[in-house]
Amino acid sequence: MAFYHFTGIKGSGMSSLAQILFDSGEQVQGSDVETYYFTEKPLRDRNINIFPFNAENIKEGMTVIAGNAFPDEHPEIVRAKEMGVEVIRYHKFLGDYIKKYTSIAITGAHGKTSTTGLMSHVVGGFMPTSFLIGDGTGSGEEDAAFFVMEACEYRRHFLAYHPDYAIMTNIDFDHPDYFQDVEDVYSAFQQLALQVKKAIIACGDDEHLQKIQANVPVVYYGFGAHNDFAARNVEKTTDGTTFEVYVRNEFYEKFFIPLYGDHTVLNSLAVISLCHYEGVPATIIQERLNTYKGVKRRFTETKVGNTVLVDDYAHHPTEINATIQSARQKYPDREIVAIFQPHTFSRTQAFIQEFADSLQKADAIYLCDIFSSAREKQGDLSIEDLAKLIEDSKVIQVEKVEVLKNHQDAVFLFMGAGDVHKYQEAFENSLKNGGKTA
Repeated sequence: MAFYHFTGIKGSGMSSLAQILFDSGEQVQGSDVETYYFTEKPLRDRNINIFPFNAENIKEGMTVIAGNAFPDEHPEIVRAKEMGVEVIRYHKFLGDYIKKYTSIAITGAHGKTSTTGLMSHVVGGFMPTSFLIGDGTGSGEEDAAFFVMEACEYRRHFLAYHPDYAIMTNIDFDHPDYFQDVEDVYSAFQQLALQVKKAIIACGDDEHLQKIQANVPVVYYGFGAHNDFAARNVEKTTDGTTFEVYVRNEFYEKFFIPLYGDHTVLNSLAVISLCHYEGVPATIIQERLNTYKGVKRRFTETKVGNTVLVDDYAHHPTEINATIQSARQKYPDREIVAIFQPHTFSRTQAFIQEFADSLQKADAIYLCDIFSSAREKQGDLSIEDLAKLIEDSKVIQVEKVEVLKNHQDAVFLFMGAGDVHKYQEAFENSLKNGGKTA
């Protein structure tokens, strides 16, 4: 049994990997800051020790897995190197680890987490499956045949992986603090494509993905008739979405998903395409689609009386559009109220007009101060700059969430990748304490 110490164990991928190794019978511990993060709950549920950062945590005989956010000068990493203890970066370790399985890497600018969650749930109904999701969820099966993982393009980290399959959901310009433009993003995906061993399953409705070159088959899915796997006759209701799948223009099967919005049909098609390729029967696919409960922070609903609160990670204009579209399908007769917290100054600056355009699809818009990341503490921009572009939008503070009660029986979308949950919690408490929304 190996002994792993995770430096930065509360990181979303790090937490997931620690859970997988622990579930697979390894000895696991880690260190991080004292602040509570939702990613630590599954670690504590498994009684995995989490220590404050300290060079003394490093002992002979362990292997240190270091989070990408921590430099080589970090005291624990320095101590490990002085002692001759092996230090492996997270993505490098994962790249080696997945070689034991039929690996499915899920990547794309949007939809990675949701598709990884759905894929692991569906494939797991066919064969034992380990999975790593970027929402801090991981699970290791000792006799796993498949390994499903979220693979992030940021800083080209996914180039540490040589997976059997790559699912590519879309290519879009994001992470403007690292990528120069959409062509730069495309070049990273193109590089990954050449590392895939069995097949690439890509969304053929995406103009950039149509150009991907690879040494393995590229199977396309989407709404367009030109796709290998095409969704047709889509029916949307308040219960979910039904669609027929045609494989190279021949009817294959009709599927129902308890999900809302076009993007969920595409995510499901990606899963169906891979399952078809691997010989998973359609009956198993449908059974598993029926029981899928979603992933954290992706259209996660809480109901207080008649009021619906939705927690969603949407932090890019494309994702905001998708979240609002889902809400409109599920709650066609309700007022949709957007509460949005931009994530990082560089992203807000790069997409300020697109943010304004996407948010205006809601009926009422409230804006929270920009959340600065560990990489950038402040910028020249303020939330007022975005507010000026959106007519009738209001800037909201946590202490003043009471103002949201002016919207009766509404659907409130709390969107962002920072700590927008503070606003939701404050509003939830206000609703519970103040009785009905007034």
